[in-house]
Amino acid sequence: MKKNDWKDRLNVVYSTNPDFSYDTDNDEDQATPEKNKQRLRVSIDKKNRGGKVATLISGFVGTEEDLKDLGKLLKSKCGVGGSAKDGEIIVQGEFKQKIIDLLLKEGYNQTKGSGG
Repeated sequence: MKKNDWKDRLNVVYSTNPDFSYDTDNDEDQATPEKNKQRLRVSIDKKNRGGKVATLISGFVGTEEDLKDLGKLLKSKCGVGGSAKDGEIIVQGEFKQKIIDLLLKEGYNQTKGSGG
């Protein structure tokens, strides 16, 4: 049975076409490109964290599972906690240069640091 959620059809009012079907965007099927084609940005972030410092890795394109695997690898190599969701990986603490080195070693050749 197809999921028929009204929130997916918010901007469609009415259609007289009998063959009309609602098109919903499914980003779940997005394949993860090769590691050397990923453009990752590593930065230090203090906003909305109660003054605590976190390292933010953004720009990941691919499946949520691949994102979580990369986040798990980085967190275990740094020995700290964090999270991975919505195309971003957050690693607790200031590990900017260490994470850049780890990503380059893993094959993410287009990794760059951003910010100060």
